[in-house]
Amino acid sequence: MKISYNWLKQFINIDWDAEKTGELLTDLGLEIEGIELFESVKGGLKGIVIGEVLTCVQHPNADRLKLTTVDIGADKPLQIVCGAPNVAAGQKVPIATIGTELYTAEGDAWTIKKGKIRGEESHGMICAEDELGLGESHDGIMILDAKLKVGTPASKVFNIENDIVFEIGLTPNRADAMSHYGVARDLKAGLLQKEINLELITPSVIAYHVDSRTLKIDVDVLDKEKAPRYCGVTIVNLKVEASPTWLQNRLKAIGLTPINNVVDVTNYVLHDLGQPLHAFDANKISGNTIEVKTVKSGTKFTTLDGVERTLHKDDLMICDAEKPMCIAGVFGGENSGVTEATISIFLESAYFNPVSVRKTAKRHGLNTDASFRFERGIDPNITSYALRHAALLLCDIAGGEIASDIFDAYPNKIEDFQVRLSFDNAKKLIGEEIPRETIKSILSSLDIKVNNVTETGLGLTVPAYRNDVQREADIIEEILRVYGYNNIGITEKLNASISNTSKFEDFKVQNVIGNQLAAQGFFEIMANSLTTPAYTELSEQLNADHNVEMLNPLSNDLGVMRQSLLFSGLEAVAHNINRRRSDLKLFEFGKTYHQYSDNREEHKHLSLFVTGNKTEERWNNQLAPSDFFYLKGSVETVLQRLGLNRIKSSPLKSDLFSEGLSLSIGKHKLVDFGLVKNSILKHFGISQRVLYADFNWDNVLNMAQHNSIKFNTIAKYPEVRRDFALLIDNTVTFEDIHTIAKQTEKQLLKNVNLFDVYEGKNLPANKKSYAVSFTFQDEHKTLTDKQIDKIMNKLQANFENKLGAELR
Repeated sequence: MKISYNWLKQFINIDWDAEKTGELLTDLGLEIEGIELFESVKGGLKGIVIGEVLTCVQHPNADRLKLTTVDIGADKPLQIVCGAPNVAAGQKVPIATIGTELYTAEGDAWTIKKGKIRGEESHGMICAEDELGLGESHDGIMILDAKLKVGTPASKVFNIENDIVFEIGLTPNRADAMSHYGVARDLKAGLLQKEINLELITPSVIAYHVDSRTLKIDVDVLDKEKAPRYCGVTIVNLKVEASPTWLQNRLKAIGLTPINNVVDVTNYVLHDLGQPLHAFDANKISGNTIEVKTVKSGTKFTTLDGVERTLHKDDLMICDAEKPMCIAGVFGGENSGVTEATISIFLESAYFNPVSVRKTAKRHGLNTDASFRFERGIDPNITSYALRHAALLLCDIAGGEIASDIFDAYPNKIEDFQVRLSFDNAKKLIGEEIPRETIKSILSSLDIKVNNVTETGLGLTVPAYRNDVQREADIIEEILRVYGYNNIGITEKLNASISNTSKFEDFKVQNVIGNQLAAQGFFEIMANSLTTPAYTELSEQLNADHNVEMLNPLSNDLGVMRQSLLFSGLEAVAHNINRRRSDLKLFEFGKTYHQYSDNREEHKHLSLFVTGNKTEERWNNQLAPSDFFYLKGSVETVLQRLGLNRIKSSPLKSDLFSEGLSLSIGKHKLVDFGLVKNSILKHFGISQRVLYADFNWDNVLNMAQHNSIKFNTIAKYPEVRRDFALLIDNTVTFEDIHTIAKQTEKQLLKNVNLFDVYEGKNLPANKKSYAVSFTFQDEHKTLTDKQIDKIMNKLQANFENKLGAELR
């Protein structure tokens, strides 16, 4: 939130420098994240002076240029080449002298330099208003008042405003400080603790009166729960035009673009007092009737941005006799707003239910200045005052006349809060005792009324606009922030508790594995748990019926909780590849979410993604693409780091992978990993191989906690490895080979491994080649070639008979 210092000084007459004021606001809880300079004219017209054109003749070498001499109060006149058609001798004009910086409409600076134009020297520039930032006209140079003194700095002639703007990181609970008035209230309370008692100056509405009662619009608030208070007044004989300079400067300082005097006044009062307003063109209100109500679900409504929206049955709308005109507290309609042709308006000031506004804004994906305030809760008792303040401004700057009494529907007044404060509890929470008189002074400065005082505490009334202060703890927080956190002494005693936690606490294990993966060159990612429901269509393993759906999704692409970490990870992979970062090693700790008929479940996972080359391109190493075994090594190091051994490996059957393995201990699956299917990669626009590992982190942690270390003697007798190169049908999988091998030899066969796959030239159609290794070992004796050959012959025969395999 941006706050103008000049604007703030309209409420409190403070003469501190901006940095000192910013420090006090930060101490009060309104953290200043930045301070910047605002200039109504960029550069402040520095280097621009008033000059008089002494002579103006035709340029000898150019038909469209003039050669002038200009007096700027220096020792001698300047010769300036000018291309403006309206330049003439005797004029008073603005002159940009050598070295002056001017700015383009985009804010880019350029410097006036001495130069030659078509052979004639030019020592400056006679300026048009757009070149100085004083307007948009470029039809010719600015011709100024002939009475102006030559040599006068232009900054003294034109209405230039310099301001300091605070960027405040406002916490969501401080709805009371979402205006210059609210910040000034806090500033006054803070200054009072420094024994500086300044008056809080509020805009006067004493001049408010009804000029005529010529335009009456009937208002009917049908939904009083969603609109507890609704005020309005009509103003006629308006002239919609550009706002005066002072108003434009106020809005520009806080980053708003002036539109016209009517809209600018509503924006001004919003940031002035914190009360959102809305102006309707009275001639567009059918039947001179306004109804505040909900409409039928499915009703179409076009907002000011030209977007047609479908209304919900709980959306509160401002309607006329025929149609909706505005989404209450959120956004106006396209066909009821103020235009240059508007001559009369109905000006609305209301207090809408915060929950209702928040739900509506989220439903339609809208976030406006008005909804930002309404959904946090504004002051319900400032509504009529802000309306009168705005009406007076419109009468002043737009020539309007107030044409009706104020309509004010406020059937059930929102009462102030009653809170009891215990002195003992305040001392306990703050850590030291604050004098009771100081406590009462602080509370009074915050508009918190002290009703009664006892030996043990205070009975208090909190104003309704402080909806964040409803408990004793909130009162104590208010006392402390105004008293000053820095004024609380630091005790010499340090209390600490030592927790008795297991070394297998999730966060500890996660840190260990995260550091290990980072040391291997992996980068951690944090993907959004919200995703699109369309991803469930990419795999038969994912069921759309198991999606955990959001009640108020921000968009269709963020409508459900993810059932797998794969797709959000592939989004990150695609994002990097599209930015020429194709060698990736990523990991993520995250959760998956599932909705079942009787309950919802969430499970923690660790995902690894590897694609591209293993190492960076360098002169002293040969590029090698990441492959299945590279990922397998990374997976195994994670499990080994946690002491997980005796892991069973089996071929993976999953439509997410084209090739893969599944590792488990007993019936507990630890991880699935392999090559992601090309059809899935194509959906994300990825044309290179991606390897993916999905750890069931809950099972991994559980197994690690129950893992016991066992020591075995090293086998005395060596392992023997034999290889087969098998020519098989495309339909045969490694799982088929693995199963037949284990059935053929259960005692001596220790491991079956696929170490090469070939598909391509020199092979028959619909065939592929698998290179498979077989490892044998006898714990009691050395194996002989005769034994090994016998087993290999059996394996060959079974592969030929059951799979139709051939040795290559």
